[in-house]
Amino acid sequence: MSLREDAEESKLTSGQRTGAPVNRRAVCGGCNRLYRDPKILPCLHTFCSDCISRLEPFSVCARGGSGGSGGSGGSGDAVDGHRTGVTVLCPHCDSEVDIPPSGPAGLSTDHLALDQVFLEALRAGGPLGCDLCGEGGAESRCDVCCVHLCAFCCQAHRRQKRTACHSVQRLEELKSCGRLRRPILCSLHPGQELRLFCPPCDRPVCLECAATLHRDHGGRPARDAAERHGGRIRDVVAASLRPRMERLKDALLQVDVSQDALQARVDATANEVRAFSRAYASAVEAHCRSLLQRLEELRVQRRNQLHLQRAQLQQALLDVGGGVEFAERLLSCGSDAEILAAKGVTLRRLTGLLEAGYDPRPADDAGAGISFVADEPAGEVDGYPLVGVVNATTLDPSRCTIEGEGLRRCVQGQRGHFTLVCRDSAGERVERGGEPVLVSVVHKEAKNCAVEAAVLALSDGSYRVSYTPEELGAYSVCVCVGAQHVKGSPFLLHVTRSSRRHGGTFHCCSFCSSGGAKEARCGCTGTMPGGFKGCGHSHRGHPGKPHWSCCGSTTEQSECLPPSVLRAVSPRGHLRTVEL
Repeated sequence: MSLREDAEESKLTSGQRTGAPVNRRAVCGGCNRLYRDPKILPCLHTFCSDCISRLEPFSVCARGGSGGSGGSGGSGDAVDGHRTGVTVLCPHCDSEVDIPPSGPAGLSTDHLALDQVFLEALRAGGPLGCDLCGEGGAESRCDVCCVHLCAFCCQAHRRQKRTACHSVQRLEELKSCGRLRRPILCSLHPGQELRLFCPPCDRPVCLECAATLHRDHGGRPARDAAERHGGRIRDVVAASLRPRMERLKDALLQVDVSQDALQARVDATANEVRAFSRAYASAVEAHCRSLLQRLEELRVQRRNQLHLQRAQLQQALLDVGGGVEFAERLLSCGSDAEILAAKGVTLRRLTGLLEAGYDPRPADDAGAGISFVADEPAGEVDGYPLVGVVNATTLDPSRCTIEGEGLRRCVQGQRGHFTLVCRDSAGERVERGGEPVLVSVVHKEAKNCAVEAAVLALSDGSYRVSYTPEELGAYSVCVCVGAQHVKGSPFLLHVTRSSRRHGGTFHCCSFCSSGGAKEARCGCTGTMPGGFKGCGHSHRGHPGKPHWSCCGSTTEQSECLPPSVLRAVSPRGHLRTVEL
C-alpha cells in the first residue's frame, strides 16, 4: 500500500474513533477497513486484494494454454502447458467465482471504491500534498487534470495557456461533494492517464502506449468507446434486469400473502374440526386430535415449500439487485476510463444474470385444496363410527397423463380417441370429475384447418377425447385442464391415409396367370397382339418384372395405388383388372 493510502486509512480510522460518520462504500466488507487495492469479483462485489487472497479455495482446476498479454489482468503461472485456476465463494453472496491464474491481481480494479476512499480521507481532514511540486499543502483541485494544487501551483496552473480554462475548486468546497474522480494512470508509464481505448486488446491505454505498443491497433478516444460499451450495459439493465427485479419483488410479496392465506385457511379448517368434534365423547376427541395432526403436517409441508420459494426469490433478487446497483453506479458515477476498466466483468455478470434462468412466477395459494369434509366416513374409534376427513387433494395439470395411441397417430377419415387421466400433486389419480377440460386439434401447415374434439367425462374421473381428421399431415393437439397445459402439451399427431389392399394377383403377366385367356386384363401398360387385352412377356409396355395385376405396382409389399395415381402413371389406367 502506498504512503498516500496509508495516510488516507489513518484519517479514516481517526474519523471512526471520533464518531464521524463513514461512507460504507469506502470500507471493505471482508476486513471492515478502508479499501486497499480493491478488486471486483465476477459477481460484482468488491473486496481488498488481500482479503480475496485469504479466501479458502472452493475448488482448483487446471486450464489449458500458457502465457498471455502483459499488463494488469495477465495470465498466471503455467505448469506443463496448463494454468491453475481457483474457485472461491464470495463472502457477500456465496456465489462460486473464479479467480484468474494470476491471483487477485488479475481481477479488475474497482476505481469507484478508490474514489470513495479518497473522498473519505478528504472529509476526515488532514493535510494533502501538492501533486505538482510535492512540497506545499494542497488547497485546490483541478477537475480536468484531477490533481491537487498548492496555492503557488494553483496560480501557475491558471496562468498557463493550456490549463487556464480548467475548472479549479477549493478542497473545502469539495468536502461536501459526494464524488471525486481520480485519474486512472498507466502501469507502464507512471503519470500518463488512460485516455484512449484499444479495440483489439479490449483495454484502455495511455498516449505513449498507443504510440508504441498499440501503434497499429486503431485506438479511439476513451469517451467514444465508453459511450458504446456503456450503452450495452444500460440496455441490459433497463430492458431486462430492472423489470425482472420488479417481478422478483412482486413474487416475494405474493409469497408473503400466500403464507398468510395458508395460515388463515388452516386456522379456519381447524375451527370446523373442533366444532364438529365437540359433539362426540372420548372417541370423537381422539379423532379430532388425529385430524388436527393431519392439518399440522400439511401446514408444515406447505410452509416449508413457501420458505424454500422465498429463499430462492430473495437470493435471485439479491443477485439481480447487486448487479443493477453496481451497473447503475458505474454508469452514473464512473469516468470513461472507469467504465471501460470495469465493463468486461460488468457485462459478464449482467449477461450471466440474464442467462441464470431467474424467471419469477407468482406463488399459488398454498392453502388451495385443503378442506374438511364432514359427511365422509372416517372409520371407527373404540367401536364408534366416525365421519369427517381433512381433504388436501389438489389437481396438478403437470402430473396429468394421457393414455391411448390416438394422441400420436390416426388414420384419415377414421375416428381417433385418447383418455385424459387427472392426477393430484402427489401423482395420485383424482377420482372425481367436473374439471374444465379444453382440447384443440389444429393442422400445423394448412391454414384454418381445425378438427372438432369431443370431450366426455367418465365416472372414474377421467375424460375420453375423440376426433375425426379429414386432412393428411401433422396436427398440434393441445390438452388443457383449468386453462393450464398438461405435461407434454401440445402433442404432435400424425394423420396418414388408410392402406389399400391389392385386389389382383402378383404375377409375371396376365397371359401366364390366366392360362392364356384373351379377356384377362392387367393394371400395367403392357399389350399383346392377337386380341389379347392383357400383358405378356417381352411385349410392348410389359414392366419386365413381376407386378400386381390390379394396379401394376412392381413392389409386392406395398399398398394398391388409387385410380388417380393409375391415371397419372398409365394411359390405360382406366382399365380395371378382372378376377383371374
